[in-house]
Amino acid sequence: MRNAVTYFKSWFGRFDAVGYRRPDPWLWLPAAALILFGLLMVLNTTYFLGLAKTGDAFHFFKLHLAHIAAGFVVLAILSQFSLTGLRRLVMPLAIGSVAMLMAVYVPHLGLVRGGARRWLKLGPIVLEPSEVVKVALIFFLADFLARRQDRLRDFVSGPGTAFAVVGALAIILLKQPDFGSTVMISVILFVMLYAAGAEAKHLGAAGAIALVGLVVQMFAKSYRMRRLTAFLDPWQVARGAGFQLIQSFIALGAGGLRGVGLGAGRQKMFYLPQSHTDFIFAVVGEEFGIIGACAVIALFCMILFRGMRIAHDEPDPFASLLAVGLTALLSLQALINMAVVIGMIPTKGLPLPFLSYGGTSIMMAMAALGALLALGRRPAVR
Repeated sequence: MRNAVTYFKSWFGRFDAVGYRRPDPWLWLPAAALILFGLLMVLNTTYFLGLAKTGDAFHFFKLHLAHIAAGFVVLAILSQFSLTGLRRLVMPLAIGSVAMLMAVYVPHLGLVRGGARRWLKLGPIVLEPSEVVKVALIFFLADFLARRQDRLRDFVSGPGTAFAVVGALAIILLKQPDFGSTVMISVILFVMLYAAGAEAKHLGAAGAIALVGLVVQMFAKSYRMRRLTAFLDPWQVARGAGFQLIQSFIALGAGGLRGVGLGAGRQKMFYLPQSHTDFIFAVVGEEFGIIGACAVIALFCMILFRGMRIAHDEPDPFASLLAVGLTALLSLQALINMAVVIGMIPTKGLPLPFLSYGGTSIMMAMAALGALLALGRRPAVR
Protein backbone atom coordinates (compact mmCIF):
# COMPACT_ATOMS: atom_id res chain seq x y z
CA MET A 1 0.00 0.00 0.00
CA ARG A 2 2.84 2.38 0.89
CA ASN A 3 4.55 1.66 -2.43
CA ALA A 4 1.30 2.47 -4.28
CA VAL A 5 0.99 5.82 -2.48
CA THR A 6 4.64 6.63 -3.24
CA TYR A 7 4.10 5.81 -6.92
CA PHE A 8 0.98 7.97 -7.02
CA LYS A 9 2.84 10.94 -5.55
CA SER A 10 5.83 10.53 -7.87
CA TRP A 11 3.67 10.20 -10.99
CA PHE A 12 1.10 12.92 -10.39
CA GLY A 13 3.24 15.15 -8.14
CA ARG A 14 1.46 16.41 -5.07
CA PHE A 15 1.85 20.00 -3.93
CA ASP A 16 4.45 21.01 -1.44
CA ALA A 17 2.91 22.82 1.50
CA VAL A 18 5.58 25.51 1.25
CA GLY A 19 5.05 28.18 -1.40
CA TYR A 20 1.52 27.21 -2.31
CA ARG A 21 -1.65 29.01 -1.33
CA ARG A 22 -4.73 27.62 0.32
CA PRO A 23 -7.70 26.75 -1.90
CA ASP A 24 -9.33 29.93 -3.20
CA PRO A 25 -12.43 30.53 -1.03
CA TRP A 26 -13.93 32.78 -3.73
CA LEU A 27 -13.87 29.73 -6.01
CA TRP A 28 -14.93 26.83 -3.81
CA LEU A 29 -17.46 28.68 -1.63
CA PRO A 30 -19.83 29.63 -4.49
CA ALA A 31 -19.46 26.12 -5.94
CA ALA A 32 -20.23 24.57 -2.54
CA ALA A 33 -23.28 26.82 -2.20
CA LEU A 34 -24.52 25.72 -5.64
CA ILE A 35 -23.97 22.02 -4.84
CA LEU A 36 -25.83 22.27 -1.52
CA PHE A 37 -28.63 24.23 -3.14
CA GLY A 38 -28.71 21.67 -5.93
CA LEU A 39 -29.16 18.89 -3.36
CA LEU A 40 -32.15 20.73 -1.95
CA MET A 41 -33.64 21.30 -5.41
CA VAL A 42 -33.11 17.68 -6.51
CA LEU A 43 -34.92 16.48 -3.38
CA ASN A 44 -37.62 19.05 -4.06
CA THR A 45 -38.13 18.11 -7.72
CA THR A 46 -37.75 14.31 -7.49
CA TYR A 47 -39.84 13.56 -4.39
CA PHE A 48 -43.03 12.79 -6.29
CA LEU A 49 -41.12 11.38 -9.27
CA GLY A 50 -39.34 8.85 -7.07
CA LEU A 51 -42.59 7.94 -5.37
CA ALA A 52 -44.31 7.36 -8.71
CA LYS A 53 -41.50 5.42 -10.41
CA THR A 54 -39.91 3.41 -7.59
CA GLY A 55 -42.14 3.76 -4.56
CA ASP A 56 -39.27 5.48 -2.74
CA ALA A 57 -39.64 9.28 -2.56
CA PHE A 58 -35.91 9.64 -1.81
CA HIS A 59 -34.66 7.29 -4.56
CA PHE A 60 -33.25 9.95 -6.90
CA PHE A 61 -32.04 12.10 -4.02
CA LYS A 62 -29.98 9.22 -2.62
CA LEU A 63 -28.49 8.53 -6.05
CA HIS A 64 -27.61 12.20 -6.48
CA LEU A 65 -26.04 12.27 -3.02
CA ALA A 66 -23.92 9.22 -3.92
CA HIS A 67 -22.79 10.90 -7.15
CA ILE A 68 -21.81 14.03 -5.22
CA ALA A 69 -19.85 11.93 -2.72
CA ALA A 70 -17.97 10.25 -5.59
CA GLY A 71 -17.43 13.65 -7.22
CA PHE A 72 -16.05 15.05 -3.99
CA VAL A 73 -13.44 12.28 -3.87
CA VAL A 74 -12.37 13.15 -7.43
CA LEU A 75 -12.36 16.87 -6.55
CA ALA A 76 -10.25 16.32 -3.43
CA ILE A 77 -7.68 14.26 -5.33
CA LEU A 78 -7.41 16.61 -8.31
CA SER A 79 -7.12 19.69 -6.08
CA GLN A 80 -3.81 18.26 -4.76
CA PHE A 81 -2.20 17.78 -8.18
CA SER A 82 0.82 19.73 -9.27
CA LEU A 83 0.98 21.26 -12.74
CA THR A 84 3.11 18.31 -13.86
CA GLY A 85 0.50 15.94 -12.51
CA LEU A 86 -2.31 17.71 -14.34
CA ARG A 87 -0.32 17.60 -17.57
CA ARG A 88 0.22 13.87 -17.18
CA LEU A 89 -3.55 13.41 -17.22
CA VAL A 90 -3.84 14.67 -20.80
CA MET A 91 -3.28 11.42 -22.69
CA PRO A 92 -5.03 9.05 -20.23
CA LEU A 93 -8.09 11.31 -20.29
CA ALA A 94 -8.03 11.65 -24.09
CA ILE A 95 -7.66 7.91 -24.75
CA GLY A 96 -10.10 6.90 -22.01
CA SER A 97 -12.82 9.35 -23.02
CA VAL A 98 -12.69 8.41 -26.71
CA ALA A 99 -12.75 4.70 -25.81
CA MET A 100 -15.84 5.32 -23.65
CA LEU A 101 -17.45 7.35 -26.42
CA MET A 102 -17.01 4.49 -28.90
CA ALA A 103 -18.03 1.83 -26.37
CA VAL A 104 -21.65 3.05 -26.41
CA TYR A 105 -21.96 1.25 -29.77
CA VAL A 106 -20.85 -2.07 -28.26
CA PRO A 107 -23.83 -4.41 -27.68
CA HIS A 108 -24.77 -4.85 -24.01
CA LEU A 109 -22.59 -1.88 -23.06
CA GLY A 110 -24.32 0.99 -24.85
CA LEU A 111 -27.64 2.07 -23.37
CA VAL A 112 -30.43 3.61 -25.46
CA ARG A 113 -32.84 6.08 -23.86
CA GLY A 114 -35.41 8.12 -25.73
CA GLY A 115 -33.94 7.08 -29.07
CA ALA A 116 -30.43 8.30 -28.17
CA ARG A 117 -27.41 6.06 -27.60
CA ARG A 118 -25.44 8.25 -25.19
CA TRP A 119 -24.92 6.10 -22.11
CA LEU A 120 -22.55 3.36 -21.09
CA LYS A 121 -23.76 0.69 -18.65
CA LEU A 122 -21.04 -1.02 -16.62
CA GLY A 123 -22.89 -3.30 -14.22
CA PRO A 124 -24.86 -1.08 -11.83
CA ILE A 125 -23.00 2.03 -13.01
CA VAL A 126 -24.35 4.18 -15.85
CA LEU A 127 -21.99 6.77 -17.37
CA GLU A 128 -22.47 9.47 -19.99
CA PRO A 129 -19.18 9.56 -21.95
CA SER A 130 -19.90 12.96 -23.55
CA GLU A 131 -19.52 14.60 -20.13
CA VAL A 132 -16.07 13.03 -19.73
CA VAL A 133 -15.17 14.06 -23.29
CA LYS A 134 -15.76 17.75 -22.48
CA VAL A 135 -13.23 17.71 -19.63
CA ALA A 136 -10.76 15.52 -21.54
CA LEU A 137 -10.95 17.84 -24.56
CA ILE A 138 -10.10 20.86 -22.41
CA PHE A 139 -6.98 19.11 -21.05
CA PHE A 140 -5.98 18.05 -24.57
CA LEU A 141 -6.50 21.49 -26.12
CA ALA A 142 -4.65 23.23 -23.28
CA ASP A 143 -1.62 21.00 -23.84
CA PHE A 144 -1.87 21.08 -27.65
CA LEU A 145 -2.24 24.88 -27.94
CA ALA A 146 0.41 25.58 -25.31
CA ARG A 147 2.94 23.54 -27.30
CA ARG A 148 2.02 25.22 -30.61
CA GLN A 149 1.75 28.86 -29.59
CA ASP A 150 4.40 29.82 -32.12
CA ARG A 151 2.42 28.16 -34.93
CA LEU A 152 -1.06 29.48 -34.22
CA ARG A 153 -0.81 32.04 -37.02
CA ASP A 154 -0.53 29.16 -39.50
CA PHE A 155 -4.01 27.66 -39.80
CA VAL A 156 -2.95 24.19 -40.98
CA SER A 157 -0.39 23.41 -38.27
CA GLY A 158 -2.23 25.31 -35.51
CA PRO A 159 -6.00 25.87 -35.35
CA GLY A 160 -6.67 23.56 -38.30
CA THR A 161 -5.50 20.49 -36.39
CA ALA A 162 -7.60 21.47 -33.36
CA PHE A 163 -10.65 21.93 -35.60
CA ALA A 164 -10.05 18.49 -37.13
CA VAL A 165 -9.92 16.82 -33.70
CA VAL A 166 -13.08 18.55 -32.48
CA GLY A 167 -14.79 17.93 -35.83
CA ALA A 168 -14.19 14.18 -35.48
CA LEU A 169 -15.63 14.24 -31.96
CA ALA A 170 -18.61 16.28 -33.17
CA ILE A 171 -19.43 13.69 -35.85
CA ILE A 172 -19.44 10.91 -33.23
CA LEU A 173 -21.60 12.97 -30.85
CA LEU A 174 -24.08 13.87 -33.58
CA LYS A 175 -24.38 10.20 -34.46
CA GLN A 176 -25.61 9.35 -30.93
CA PRO A 177 -27.27 11.98 -31.29
CA ASP A 178 -26.10 14.63 -28.79
CA PHE A 179 -26.51 18.07 -30.34
CA GLY A 180 -26.08 19.91 -27.02
CA SER A 181 -22.65 18.42 -26.28
CA THR A 182 -21.61 19.10 -29.88
CA VAL A 183 -22.45 22.78 -29.43
CA MET A 184 -20.63 22.83 -26.09
CA ILE A 185 -17.33 21.37 -27.34
CA SER A 186 -17.46 23.75 -30.32
CA VAL A 187 -17.88 26.75 -28.02
CA ILE A 188 -15.03 25.53 -25.79
CA LEU A 189 -12.76 25.16 -28.84
CA PHE A 190 -13.37 28.74 -30.00
CA VAL A 191 -12.90 30.16 -26.49
CA MET A 192 -9.60 28.36 -25.99
CA LEU A 193 -8.31 29.22 -29.46
CA TYR A 194 -9.12 32.88 -28.84
CA ALA A 195 -7.37 32.77 -25.45
CA ALA A 196 -4.34 31.09 -27.04
CA GLY A 197 -4.00 33.94 -29.58
CA ALA A 198 -5.34 32.41 -32.80
CA GLU A 199 -5.93 34.74 -35.73
CA ALA A 200 -9.36 36.40 -35.70
CA LYS A 201 -9.78 35.79 -39.45
CA HIS A 202 -9.23 32.06 -38.97
CA LEU A 203 -11.74 31.93 -36.11
CA GLY A 204 -14.26 33.96 -38.11
CA ALA A 205 -14.01 31.75 -41.19
CA ALA A 206 -14.13 28.54 -39.16
CA GLY A 207 -16.99 29.90 -37.09
CA ALA A 208 -19.03 30.64 -40.22
CA ILE A 209 -18.41 27.10 -41.52
CA ALA A 210 -19.29 25.58 -38.13
CA LEU A 211 -22.46 27.65 -37.96
CA VAL A 212 -23.52 26.45 -41.41
CA GLY A 213 -22.82 22.87 -40.35
CA LEU A 214 -24.91 23.22 -37.20
CA VAL A 215 -27.78 24.76 -39.18
CA VAL A 216 -27.62 21.87 -41.66
CA GLN A 217 -27.71 19.40 -38.79
CA MET A 218 -30.67 21.22 -37.29
CA PHE A 219 -32.65 20.93 -40.52
CA ALA A 220 -31.51 17.33 -41.06
CA LYS A 221 -33.55 15.93 -38.16
CA SER A 222 -37.30 16.44 -37.80
CA TYR A 223 -37.20 16.56 -34.00
CA ARG A 224 -34.66 19.40 -34.15
CA MET A 225 -36.95 21.28 -36.52
CA ARG A 226 -39.80 20.80 -34.05
CA ARG A 227 -37.60 22.26 -31.32
CA LEU A 228 -36.79 25.25 -33.52
CA THR A 229 -40.49 25.76 -34.31
CA ALA A 230 -41.32 25.51 -30.62
CA PHE A 231 -38.62 28.06 -29.82
CA LEU A 232 -39.88 30.56 -32.40
CA ASP A 233 -43.55 30.24 -31.37
CA PRO A 234 -44.21 27.66 -28.63
CA TRP A 235 -47.89 28.59 -28.41
CA GLN A 236 -48.49 27.26 -31.93
CA VAL A 237 -47.42 23.78 -30.75
CA ALA A 238 -48.53 24.10 -27.12
CA ARG A 239 -49.57 20.45 -26.88
CA GLY A 240 -46.50 19.18 -28.69
CA ALA A 241 -42.91 20.43 -28.98
CA GLY A 242 -43.75 23.75 -27.30
CA PHE A 243 -45.21 22.16 -24.16
CA GLN A 244 -41.96 22.09 -22.15
CA LEU A 245 -41.02 25.69 -22.90
CA ILE A 246 -44.51 26.95 -22.09
CA GLN A 247 -44.47 25.13 -18.76
CA SER A 248 -41.09 26.74 -18.07
CA PHE A 249 -42.58 30.18 -18.80
CA ILE A 250 -45.50 29.42 -16.47
CA ALA A 251 -43.09 28.42 -13.70
CA LEU A 252 -40.98 31.57 -14.10
CA GLY A 253 -44.06 33.79 -14.35
CA ALA A 254 -45.63 32.27 -11.23
CA GLY A 255 -42.45 32.95 -9.23
CA GLY A 256 -42.49 36.71 -9.72
CA LEU A 257 -40.00 38.63 -7.62
CA ARG A 258 -39.81 36.51 -4.46
CA GLY A 259 -41.22 33.16 -5.57
CA VAL A 260 -44.02 31.01 -4.20
CA GLY A 261 -41.80 29.45 -1.54
CA LEU A 262 -39.70 26.29 -1.24
CA GLY A 263 -41.78 23.21 -2.02
CA ALA A 264 -44.85 25.24 -3.01
CA GLY A 265 -44.15 25.16 -6.76
CA ARG A 266 -46.63 23.24 -8.93
CA GLN A 267 -44.79 22.83 -12.24
CA LYS A 268 -42.48 20.13 -10.86
CA MET A 269 -45.56 17.96 -10.21
CA PHE A 270 -45.45 16.28 -13.64
CA TYR A 271 -46.28 19.49 -15.55
CA LEU A 272 -42.73 20.51 -16.47
CA PRO A 273 -40.74 17.70 -18.16
CA GLN A 274 -37.15 17.28 -16.96
CA SER A 275 -37.75 19.61 -14.03
CA HIS A 276 -34.94 17.89 -12.07
CA THR A 277 -32.38 17.98 -14.90
CA ASP A 278 -32.33 20.42 -17.82
CA PHE A 279 -35.12 22.67 -16.51
CA ILE A 280 -34.30 22.82 -12.81
CA PHE A 281 -33.61 26.56 -13.16
CA ALA A 282 -37.30 27.08 -13.99
CA VAL A 283 -38.25 25.54 -10.64
CA VAL A 284 -35.70 27.81 -8.93
CA GLY A 285 -37.41 30.79 -10.56
CA GLU A 286 -40.87 29.57 -9.55
CA GLU A 287 -40.10 28.86 -5.90
CA PHE A 288 -37.47 31.54 -5.21
CA GLY A 289 -38.44 34.15 -7.78
CA ILE A 290 -36.21 36.58 -9.59
CA ILE A 291 -34.21 37.10 -6.40
CA GLY A 292 -33.34 33.41 -6.14
CA ALA A 293 -32.56 33.11 -9.85
CA CYS A 294 -30.27 36.16 -9.67
CA ALA A 295 -28.52 34.66 -6.64
CA VAL A 296 -27.74 31.51 -8.65
CA ILE A 297 -26.47 33.63 -11.55
CA ALA A 298 -24.30 35.65 -9.14
CA LEU A 299 -22.67 32.46 -7.81
CA PHE A 300 -21.79 31.35 -11.34
CA CYS A 301 -20.43 34.84 -12.06
CA MET A 302 -18.12 34.49 -9.04
CA ILE A 303 -16.80 31.20 -10.43
CA LEU A 304 -16.34 32.84 -13.85
CA PHE A 305 -14.45 35.80 -12.38
CA ARG A 306 -12.15 33.73 -10.17
CA GLY A 307 -11.46 31.17 -12.90
CA MET A 308 -10.48 33.87 -15.38
CA ARG A 309 -8.40 35.60 -12.71
CA ILE A 310 -6.47 32.35 -12.22
CA ALA A 311 -5.97 32.12 -15.99
CA HIS A 312 -4.78 35.75 -16.14
CA ASP A 313 -2.30 35.38 -13.27
CA GLU A 314 -0.90 32.04 -14.42
CA PRO A 315 2.47 32.39 -16.24
CA ASP A 316 2.47 28.85 -17.65
CA PRO A 317 0.59 28.65 -20.99
CA PHE A 318 -0.81 25.16 -20.32
CA ALA A 319 -2.12 26.13 -16.88
CA SER A 320 -3.59 29.39 -18.16
CA LEU A 321 -5.41 27.71 -21.06
CA LEU A 322 -6.58 24.89 -18.81
CA ALA A 323 -8.10 27.44 -16.42
CA VAL A 324 -9.81 29.21 -19.33
CA GLY A 325 -11.29 25.96 -20.66
CA LEU A 326 -12.52 24.65 -17.31
CA THR A 327 -14.04 28.01 -16.39
CA ALA A 328 -15.74 28.22 -19.78
CA LEU A 329 -17.15 24.71 -19.34
CA LEU A 330 -18.80 25.58 -16.02
CA SER A 331 -19.94 29.12 -16.76
CA LEU A 332 -20.93 28.90 -20.44
CA GLN A 333 -22.84 25.64 -19.96
CA ALA A 334 -24.73 27.35 -17.13
CA LEU A 335 -25.41 30.33 -19.41
CA ILE A 336 -26.70 28.09 -22.23
CA ASN A 337 -28.90 26.12 -19.84
CA MET A 338 -30.45 29.29 -18.40
CA ALA A 339 -30.91 30.76 -21.87
CA VAL A 340 -32.87 27.66 -22.89
CA VAL A 341 -35.06 27.82 -19.79
CA ILE A 342 -36.04 31.45 -20.38
CA GLY A 343 -36.58 30.87 -24.11
CA MET A 344 -33.63 32.78 -25.54
CA ILE A 345 -32.25 29.83 -27.54
CA PRO A 346 -33.71 26.47 -28.69
CA THR A 347 -33.59 23.49 -26.35
CA LYS A 348 -30.12 21.94 -26.18
CA GLY A 349 -30.39 19.22 -23.52
CA LEU A 350 -27.56 20.48 -21.32
CA PRO A 351 -27.71 20.16 -17.51
CA LEU A 352 -27.10 23.10 -15.17
CA PRO A 353 -23.68 22.48 -13.54
CA PHE A 354 -23.78 21.68 -9.79
CA LEU A 355 -27.59 21.96 -9.63
CA SER A 356 -29.12 19.48 -12.09
CA TYR A 357 -29.67 15.84 -11.20
CA GLY A 358 -27.19 13.60 -12.97
CA GLY A 359 -24.39 11.17 -12.32
CA THR A 360 -21.57 11.83 -14.78
CA SER A 361 -22.45 15.52 -15.20
CA ILE A 362 -22.15 16.40 -11.49
CA MET A 363 -18.98 14.33 -11.11
CA MET A 364 -17.32 15.99 -14.10
CA ALA A 365 -18.34 19.46 -12.88
CA MET A 366 -16.70 18.69 -9.55
CA ALA A 367 -13.64 17.28 -11.32
CA ALA A 368 -13.33 20.54 -13.30
CA LEU A 369 -13.61 22.48 -10.04
CA GLY A 370 -10.91 20.31 -8.46
CA ALA A 371 -8.49 21.03 -11.31
CA LEU A 372 -9.27 24.75 -11.04
CA LEU A 373 -8.59 24.65 -7.29
CA ALA A 374 -5.25 22.98 -8.00
CA LEU A 375 -4.32 25.77 -10.42
CA GLY A 376 -5.51 28.41 -7.94
CA ARG A 377 -3.17 27.04 -5.27
CA ARG A 378 -0.08 27.69 -7.34
CA PRO A 379 2.14 30.63 -6.27
CA ALA A 380 0.88 34.01 -7.46
CA VAL A 381 2.87 35.93 -10.07
CA ARG A 382 5.23 38.43 -8.48
